[in-house]
Amino acid sequence: MSNPPLSDQRAVPCMVMRGGTSRGPFFLESDLPTDAMERDRVLLAAMGSPDPRQIDGLGGAHPLTSKVGIVRRSTTPGVDLDFLFAQLQPDNDTVDVTPNCGNMLAAVLPFALERGLLPVAHGTTTARILTLNTGMQCDVTLQTPNGRLQYGGDARIDGVPGTASPISINFLDTAGSVCPALLPTGAPLDRIAVRGADFEIDATLIDNGMPMVLVRASDFGITGYEPAAELTSSVELRARLEALRLAAGPLMGLGDVSAKNYPKMCLISAPRDGGAVNTRCFIPHVCHDSIGVLAAVTVATACVLPGTIADGIAATQPGVRQTLSIEHPTGEFSVELELDPNNPGQVLRAALLRTARPIMRGEVMIPAHF
Repeated sequence: MSNPPLSDQRAVPCMVMRGGTSRGPFFLESDLPTDAMERDRVLLAAMGSPDPRQIDGLGGAHPLTSKVGIVRRSTTPGVDLDFLFAQLQPDNDTVDVTPNCGNMLAAVLPFALERGLLPVAHGTTTARILTLNTGMQCDVTLQTPNGRLQYGGDARIDGVPGTASPISINFLDTAGSVCPALLPTGAPLDRIAVRGADFEIDATLIDNGMPMVLVRASDFGITGYEPAAELTSSVELRARLEALRLAAGPLMGLGDVSAKNYPKMCLISAPRDGGAVNTRCFIPHVCHDSIGVLAAVTVATACVLPGTIADGIAATQPGVRQTLSIEHPTGEFSVELELDPNNPGQVLRAALLRTARPIMRGEVMIPAHF
């Protein structure tokens, strides 16, 4: 006869991982309910949502620390791991599994190796990962000298203190990850009339891994160099950006986006620290202290496409291979792009470096009825 449970709480195995500038618990798919609604209730309980402080769970009271990763071995030919990303919010009960997250993606392979889903190679370990949210595939490479995971190193990414071992991510096909195409309206620049808000504005609607609306900061009466907290505190700015976001959603083939975390809004301005362009991104209602991985890839893509909102603002160099430094409130994010030599407006490959590490391994306790 099995012993009765010691309490009315249920233990669910997980590891809290930092991936890039994001953080959250990672679960094996087999440790979660198979029913999506039941699974989401477990995730909400684990994170402590909805509650602005997420005081009763693992969440960090911010969208960047209200994220979850779910991992399994893949059955897709040529793919090693499947990754489902879930974006939760501190103050509501939504569990959004439609967008990608390149930062949390950086933690997938370390988590999988820690949990024994794949063998650790000597020197480096590479795995092909399929992001189930959008069908995006990428190759991720970790440093594993002598068959041992190495988290310490000299790589530095802005937004994370200290240094760590580099993790390279090579995206294989990100164009139109959620939208119907890289440029969902077919144009690099659109003039959008925002009904009810009584303004028109030029914008680039683009999706190279993350659906985004890119606009000039100057068109909103700001420089684009303001601190993130100052922009978040501007009720008028956030209202205008949200009105534009709601107008752009249907144009991008996304329908009603009022309850969605995308498209992300990005204010761009000329670089001032030697980069390609300066950014202030909203995710979607809070100004990001840095910039997301796939947001950076998408912004970099707009910088090299002729006729976009970045044309005449971004500082780029000629050539089919370019490394673009995307400036953000706490530093910069470098993205390497490879362009089609026969069609300079087409991006063949995007690559970048991130870091990640495990923070906690154990069990998260949730009410047993979930």
